[in-house]
Amino acid sequence: MKTAAAPKKPKWRSRGWWMRQLHTWHYMSAAVSLVGILAFAITGFLLNHGELIPAHPIVAHKEAQLAPSLLAELKTPATSDAPLPAAVADAVRQAVKLDPAGRPGEWSDSDVYVALPRPGGDAWVSVDRASGKISSEKTDQGWISYLNDLHKGRNTGPGWRWFIDVFAAACIVFSVTGLFLLQFLARNRPLTWPLVGLGLAIPVLIAILFIH
Repeated sequence: MKTAAAPKKPKWRSRGWWMRQLHTWHYMSAAVSLVGILAFAITGFLLNHGELIPAHPIVAHKEAQLAPSLLAELKTPATSDAPLPAAVADAVRQAVKLDPAGRPGEWSDSDVYVALPRPGGDAWVSVDRASGKISSEKTDQGWISYLNDLHKGRNTGPGWRWFIDVFAAACIVFSVTGLFLLQFLARNRPLTWPLVGLGLAIPVLIAILFIH
């Protein structure tokens, strides 16, 4: 009498299926995050030894004059942090090559000041409300400062912040799939979990013993 064949396990319940999925997600997330991990590691090292890297900031001042026809645009706004009117902002951009459009301004009785922080430096513009005189200053701290600010997401705008979020998600996928792969492979590699534990213990002990 022919016995009934045992029902086949669904593919997703097999070890081989999970190994293939984990390998796929692991290498895809590694490919996406590879350059970012390298860049963040290098800039992290630079930040950690910033005192050893000399900085030579370059400061540039510029002055210009707003057209008399635009002075009427500098009337007192409804709020004290309103941006410059579009026509004035465009004139400032053309005159001193800094774009204050859409940035909050600091309005006083005498002038309007707009801060323009940027990665690797700083900048500002000021417009005299009576005379229309435009003053500006741009500071460049160098490419190392620029890379360090990218690392911290400082004054980088929404596009770079989105990149950091996507990069962080790829790193999480890379780490979690790596952890599951270790679980699958640890049976034949007895040093796996001691090394993982060491990777956890070292930063914890340094934080407890040396950070006060």
